[in-house]
Amino acid sequence: MLIAANKAVSIDYTLTNDAGEVIDSSEGAAPLVYLHGASNIIRGLEKALEGKQAGDELNVSVEPEEAYGEFSPELVATLNRSMFEGVDELEVGMQFHASAPDGGMQIVTIRELDGDDVIVDGNHPLAGQRLNFKVKVVSVRDASAEEVAHGHIHGEGGHHH
Repeated sequence: MLIAANKAVSIDYTLTNDAGEVIDSSEGAAPLVYLHGASNIIRGLEKALEGKQAGDELNVSVEPEEAYGEFSPELVATLNRSMFEGVDELEVGMQFHASAPDGGMQIVTIRELDGDDVIVDGNHPLAGQRLNFKVKVVSVRDASAEEVAHGHIHGEGGHHH
């Protein structure tokens, strides 16, 4: 069965940056299971997997515009420490939910602490980076009507309600 829209796909993968450093991997864990065509994984990887089948192995380099986008300096801001009322101790790397410019929510990460100034970054940590995937397709099946309606896979390796 070929990977196409509304298929439940299971993959083993290793993700590295251009320096060859492993960023993420399913090695030693369960494969990643996703609903193809539902934007459950980054666009560039989903496009590369289209038409593949169980047993196929591929190496894919995904440019930022097909992954987490380019780094946007506009998403870096300096806030006063008082904005974090109720948080006893701030540390670099801490993440918080914040209001996004479009009215939705976004995650911001503390990048730097300088006295009362807290520099936060709303970019995805992998924004601006080429992502290199080594992928093996483990299985492909038809997604159930419920999975398609919900936009994600249920059960082992998928979403649990």
